[in-house]
Amino acid sequence: MPATPSAAAARFTGSPAAGEHHLSRHLTEVTLADGRVVMVKHADDPGAARAEAAGLKWLAAADATRVPTVHGHDDTWLVTNRVTTGRATPEGAERFGRELAALHAAGAPAFGAPPPDGPAEAYIGLAPMRNVPGDNWPTWFAEHRVLPYVRRAVDDGTLRPDEARTIERVCALLPDLAGPAEPPARLHGDLWNGNVLWDTDGAAWLIDPAAHGGHRESDLAMLDLFGAPHLDRILAGYQEAAPLADGRRERVPLHQLFPLLVHTVLFGRGYAEQAVAAARTQLM
Repeated sequence: MPATPSAAAARFTGSPAAGEHHLSRHLTEVTLADGRVVMVKHADDPGAARAEAAGLKWLAAADATRVPTVHGHDDTWLVTNRVTTGRATPEGAERFGRELAALHAAGAPAFGAPPPDGPAEAYIGLAPMRNVPGDNWPTWFAEHRVLPYVRRAVDDGTLRPDEARTIERVCALLPDLAGPAEPPARLHGDLWNGNVLWDTDGAAWLIDPAAHGGHRESDLAMLDLFGAPHLDRILAGYQEAAPLADGRRERVPLHQLFPLLVHTVLFGRGYAEQAVAAARTQLM
């Protein structure tokens, strides 16, 4: 098994490495002898590289959005193409909205379904995320995307029991809050601004997925939560391609419960307060 990012890059691309540039503890930019530049990610958990590789390939298979090519992976390393970044443009954002709608429309076998060859025990960022299939979105979302993180946050002392009960009340009401039933969408699953790269032509590329079958409004709600350049144009392009059900704006905090609780588990009390505030909007 390769011991360094350069060795991993050479193994999975077939070209010797000519240089390394470490971007973080887990991510290295490797220049190959043939002039190409690839990204090499180190995974602490054996399932993480497999899950990300499977997710990237599943998104790419939809032929809807731009995704870096996966050169290869093992239990420790993932090697992909590098995206040469530029700036978002209004026109590129609107095009991305249409592309995201096409990605979602590619569908999934079930809510919670992992990508083909992807593990059930996956990750969203550094947090564990179980991909357990279900037929009913409200029940599945409560059982596998909200309540596990509520329980962990309470156990960690980050979320108070009375606050947990507020979120649990929302889960009980989910069938009435979720809006019209929709088929499972093919989700990126961790679609915050940092996981959307804009190339030198202003086109969007998706990286670092936590891909699974889910509700399409969840990806859009995460873009809204952490901000995205020209978000209004992204949504306009999406609406043009695949109109969203009435009441979407009121459901945004509902879909944001999952990422807010993940951040509560990873980063602490400030996100717990945001999660409870989001839950309370659904009880008004």
